[in-house]
Amino acid sequence: MSVFKNKILLITGGTGSFGNAVLRRFLDSDIKEIRIFSRDEKKQDDMRHRLQSPKVRYYIGNVRDKQSVDIAMRGVDYVFSAAALKQVPSCEFFPMEAMRTNVEGTNNVLISAIEHGIKNVVVLSTDKAAYPINAMGISKALMEKVAIAKGRELGEGAATTICCTRYGNVMASRGSVIPLWVDQIMTGKPITITDPEMTRFMMTLDDAVDLVIYAFTHGHNGDLFVQKAPAATLYTLASALKEIYTKVDSKYGETEVKVIGTRHGEKLYETLVTREEMAKAIDMGNYYRIPCDTRDLNYDKFFTEGNEEITKIEDYHSHNTRRLNVEGMKEELMRLRFIQADLGIIELDTKREIRSE
Repeated sequence: MSVFKNKILLITGGTGSFGNAVLRRFLDSDIKEIRIFSRDEKKQDDMRHRLQSPKVRYYIGNVRDKQSVDIAMRGVDYVFSAAALKQVPSCEFFPMEAMRTNVEGTNNVLISAIEHGIKNVVVLSTDKAAYPINAMGISKALMEKVAIAKGRELGEGAATTICCTRYGNVMASRGSVIPLWVDQIMTGKPITITDPEMTRFMMTLDDAVDLVIYAFTHGHNGDLFVQKAPAATLYTLASALKEIYTKVDSKYGETEVKVIGTRHGEKLYETLVTREEMAKAIDMGNYYRIPCDTRDLNYDKFFTEGNEEITKIEDYHSHNTRRLNVEGMKEELMRLRFIQADLGIIELDTKREIRSE
């Protein structure tokens, strides 16, 4: 963690799942201070009482209000921009709210970061931004465009570096399906599946933090980073959960699986990297680095100098990545802290109101 030694890190949306994961990773490091910026005073108060750490400072504010962002930004070295509306059905019904937070809010963070001379900003995005079909994905896609355009405008050697990360389904993040299904299993209800053949990338919050740190340490202005990840069908995921929880009570293995149909704005599979992006992606081993398009507004370059290779390239999506079977999915699930706690392998510091990471 030497790169963070004696530095100040600001996390917007810091009371969310990602912010909590960063705190678990960084609190015992040599970082000087972590600032948590969010609009939820209850979550901040809960975090304050749970952590009781002099390294953590709390700022009430909303990324939609640049003035409140400016206050939190003073003296900061690095920013992880995680504030977002990301629940698909909610954004589908209130798309302007998604735009105000995900696009305008992120733009406020970036403008403030540039004005305050922040060294590095990493903006967190989602696989739903690739070929978006729902309001949440569309707002995140536009957020990426805003961040990448800002990075391109700053260019190499600028005082501030802005890059993005895009990752798939984070297992057991708040509001995700795994905590819901575990609750259904343990309360004797059927597991409600939208489409058994629907696939999703599988990664943990620790993987998400690793990706952000990788982008932070390797990014150039306007870069987009994607972590390669395995995927599984929803039926495989449900089967793996049932098998794991037979270790708590054998009856859980008999839990019914009920297919309820696809929700508003859901995809059959998720794309992490489009074929247009794959054409210029740089394979970094466990990650893809996608540099920004540095062409200017000379339209001849777009209409007379196309790329024939794009038509030969396939997207990187959850149907063609490494597919997990039930045993592989169980291995991934056993990385989750709340499942380890349910099985008596570890004890969590505090009683959790909901099962999530």
